[in-house]
Amino acid sequence: MFLSVFDIFKIGVGPSSSHTMGPMVAAARFLEALRSGADRVPGAGEAARIEARLHGSLAFTGKGHATDRAVHLGLLGHAPATFDVVAAEGDLATLYETGTLRPDGLPALAYAPETDLIFDYDEMLPGHTNGMVLRAYDIAGNLHMTETYYSVGGGFVMTARELDRQGEDTMPEGVPHPFRTAAEMLRMARESGHSIAQMKRRNELATGSAEDLDKGLDRIWRVMEDCIARGIATDGILPGGLNLRRRAGHIHRQLLEERGRNLSAPHTVNDWLSVYAMAVNEENAAGGQVVTAPTNGAAGVVPGTIRYWLDHVPGAHRGLIPDFLLTAAAVGGLIKSNASISGAEVGCQGEVGSAAAMAAAGLCAAMGGTPEQVENAAEIALEHHLGMTCDPIKGLVQAPCIERNGLGAIKAVSAASLSLRGDGRHLVSLDACVETMRQTGRDMDRRYKETSQGGLAVNVPEC
Repeated sequence: MFLSVFDIFKIGVGPSSSHTMGPMVAAARFLEALRSGADRVPGAGEAARIEARLHGSLAFTGKGHATDRAVHLGLLGHAPATFDVVAAEGDLATLYETGTLRPDGLPALAYAPETDLIFDYDEMLPGHTNGMVLRAYDIAGNLHMTETYYSVGGGFVMTARELDRQGEDTMPEGVPHPFRTAAEMLRMARESGHSIAQMKRRNELATGSAEDLDKGLDRIWRVMEDCIARGIATDGILPGGLNLRRRAGHIHRQLLEERGRNLSAPHTVNDWLSVYAMAVNEENAAGGQVVTAPTNGAAGVVPGTIRYWLDHVPGAHRGLIPDFLLTAAAVGGLIKSNASISGAEVGCQGEVGSAAAMAAAGLCAAMGGTPEQVENAAEIALEHHLGMTCDPIKGLVQAPCIERNGLGAIKAVSAASLSLRGDGRHLVSLDACVETMRQTGRDMDRRYKETSQGGLAVNVPEC
């Protein structure tokens, strides 16, 4: 499977790529399907009412992840990449008042948010734990169209039919370095003499222009950087009912005050790393604009690592950010294609673990690492997240998620540093680590895969 850098890094909205962005996209896709009419039930009248049903993890943690709100907004025509919070609030208020959708190119459709979106806690759909079914009915109550969607992590959405075809070869023609595994990536790097970032760039240029690629990468970093800036400038209580305080701004001010003191402990650098990453995930928890990296729940690791590198590492400069992002995207694509980046499928090892591997690879590349050292850095970071569960308290992407991004960034930097101390030769390959993560996720009890039915989610009393 070919995954673009813009598939791995998507500009969107919090708090979750799989539970917020994905359902919003799925709802919008259902409207497109209604417009096309290709899957209309023979003999059915015009569509008059819509019903949405959430299954699996989307049902169990949907309230905490604002999945219901996301579905409403998708049916109202809102999209993650262009989300306008003021317009969204106005449209939601009108929908709750009228119970009517007025999508372009379709007749008015009845949709009561309180009753036409159903949380189904009993049935798990076969394709993926993040399943949802959208149905349209005619005025007589006959089924007009139905479609099943799966939000498979990182904002990716697939219909049931698309999921069945997932194993098919989708590599576009003309891609010069069509690596599907880390071993192939390293072999192609040796044969071509190119770095991983150079190979990824050449692959991107097979399907797009250099100008669009450079502009897109620049926008990704600007959105990440702006998200950090908002996070460290904002205090207060995060929404959702946990009464969790934002901490990034307070810690950042403390660090600024301590700067230059002779008695500062060396490990304070970890606090800088953590505060950048946590700033992003506090913004995500508040429903702000973030970049999936590769998911919203793990959105702070890559930008936190880049910001640390720019501010604290001698020789770092912005001109290398594209190489950082391209290298990170290459690793993220391998993990997504060969295992998963979905917390609901493999636990948090697939989210923060994948993000740490991506950040470690990007940092290693930016600091002059060879392809072998880059692969080693990614493997070290991922290996030491294996088995991590996804157990959000109250179904919110807050605790333990926000702090996990800080620790994920610390592991990423440590992994890159260790790899740069060696020559790239190591025992456990990245491919073996990715396969281990896939198997571990398959065997993990579903209570620990973003259902909030196990772990911290049941052992921390709600106050």
